[in-house]
Amino acid sequence: MSEQFRNIFRDYSEISVRYDRDQEALWCYFKPNSRPCFSPLLLQESREIQQSIITYLTTSDHPEKYPIRFLILASQIPGVFNFGGDLNLFVELIEAQDREQLLEYAKSCIDICYMNAVSLQLPITTISLVQGSALGGGFESALSSNVLIAEEHAEMGVPEIRFNLFPGMGAYSFLARKCGTYTAEQVLRSGKIYRAAELHDMHVVDVLVESGGGHEAVDRYIKDHRRALNGMQAIQTVKQFFDPITYEELIGISKIWVNAALKLTPADLRVMQRIVAAQNRGFLKSSPATRLHLVRTKQDRRMDYQKVSFPLVDRAGNQIHHDRRRSDRREPGPMQMSS
Repeated sequence: MSEQFRNIFRDYSEISVRYDRDQEALWCYFKPNSRPCFSPLLLQESREIQQSIITYLTTSDHPEKYPIRFLILASQIPGVFNFGGDLNLFVELIEAQDREQLLEYAKSCIDICYMNAVSLQLPITTISLVQGSALGGGFESALSSNVLIAEEHAEMGVPEIRFNLFPGMGAYSFLARKCGTYTAEQVLRSGKIYRAAELHDMHVVDVLVESGGGHEAVDRYIKDHRRALNGMQAIQTVKQFFDPITYEELIGISKIWVNAALKLTPADLRVMQRIVAAQNRGFLKSSPATRLHLVRTKQDRRMDYQKVSFPLVDRAGNQIHHDRRRSDRREPGPMQMSS
């Protein structure tokens, strides 16, 4: 196993990463430490993962041993993909009229969404799996993937107009290319939260599946498309060539967002804070004993890795007395790989 590949699985605070050899896919799960939004740390770690994948696929001597054909974004938070921008931080920066930091935050979002939209400029298909609420920047993140798969109970939308702002990290650009400028503007102007089925009818959601069937839907999509992977990825390239998402477009819109954000009134900011409070109440209510309860992500898969000595203590404080693997064919998530 190359050092470049191992580096993809280094210890992250707000993201969990696993590799599925059968799918030739890398799964990245959001697992924020508090409110499930794009904190500066989550943005930083998302970009680090992208850079690690690029380094592995462009400099590794043997990337075909563990190929990455698909990159999948999902969430370990029950019922939540991502609530979007760090609104508490926005309020703080807007009150301070800190244009520089607002633009830096927006640029961090654009860096990630742009690279996801252009498949990291590699022969990779990016997929978003939405199994809960994807709001604001969370919706933009999901939209940035080449393919959006959603379970029927999922809800998505951009509520920013409710506090007199608009989503500035790609929503218009991504929606306009999927469903046209008229519908994109309707989505942004309404602030409505849409059910996944509505967005599927609008050609925003690419694959709609029953609740609980998201992972199986990703499996099916990958199996179907691997039969003609070369042609499918060529079509993605043609799409970007014909109607390109450009970094300049996304950054330009984000600068408009910064200008608009700095004009918000105290009343607008209070609405923003009420939305944060409502999201927090719903999130904590759904979390047993107000603790973060993570969905399991099959991270017991393994491949060859450095030897460890027993007994050892895992991250939850449990003492492990023996190797519990049942097969050398199984591959690890980040907790099983040592650097």
